Amino acid sequence: MRKILFPRAEPHEYVAAWGARLALALFGALPLDRASALGGWIARKIGPHLGTHKIAARNLAHAMPELTSDQQQVVLNGMWDNLGRVVAEYAHLGELDIAIPGQPSEKTGHVEVVGIEHVQAIRDSGKPAMFFSAHYGNWELNGLAAQHLGMHMLLVYRAANNPLTEEILQGLRTSLGGRHVPKGIKAAREILAMLKSNEHVAMLVDQKLSNGIAVPFFGRDAMTTPALAEFALRMNCPMVPAYVERLSGTHFRLTIEPPMQVEKTGDHSRDVYNAMLQVNRKIEGWIRARPDHWFWVHRRWPKE
Repeated sequence: MRKILFPRAEPHEYVAAWGARLALALFGALPLDRASALGGWIARKIGPHLGTHKIAARNLAHAMPELTSDQQQVVLNGMWDNLGRVVAEYAHLGELDIAIPGQPSEKTGHVEVVGIEHVQAIRDSGKPAMFFSAHYGNWELNGLAAQHLGMHMLLVYRAANNPLTEEILQGLRTSLGGRHVPKGIKAAREILAMLKSNEHVAMLVDQKLSNGIAVPFFGRDAMTTPALAEFALRMNCPMVPAYVERLSGTHFRLTIEPPMQVEKTGDHSRDVYNAMLQVNRKIEGWIRARPDHWFWVHRRWPKE
């Protein structure tokens, strides 16, 4: 009889993981639209009472001080609604489908694509590319898009702190296609192997990295991962911005923007900094357009 191995975890992590399983079972028992709406409603009711709400409110006030207190409240409520919907939609990832221009879809086409010509140009070139996005809208749908566009892609992510929750998430992501690998030394080796094989890599680059580099983000230095620029410079490949916005309910738009070429001046550190400065500005632009879409609860900046 095969021995079943479980990740080592603390008691509270088992409780959290079982809570996640029950919630996902509930959402999975409902139709997609109802599950998403319920997830948003629950998060709007519970989120403002959590300690992380204070972090989100502080981040938003510092980043966008031009917003009135009422406008900030609207953004925060929208953020919780979006996050609750994202959690509920994990239980239905296999049902979401993408409407690609020129390709018939047998499903609803929950995700429309803008900028597919940039993907086609990269694919036709036969060269690798580094795609980047942020925890914006339903960010998990970036991987689904790669599958539908016929691109072999490695998706690098930050592993959940709870190993049991991480196991659950990895099981749900199997329907997205592509290979998912948590950031770290193993990921670095796999990224390099993929790029050398003229395949593609996607990364979420909007979270704090303690041993990263300080790059302005909303006017304040934020510790930023330099890996995206490092690999783009090493392999002489473009950085491609892509983001998913929620149009309404469970309907989304994936926008793929023109590739960004990393300039080489001979000063490697300066080149990495300048590239990540462009990346942070790009993500900042997305957030300013739809601030309720972003993950404000993350400790992105040093606490003042």
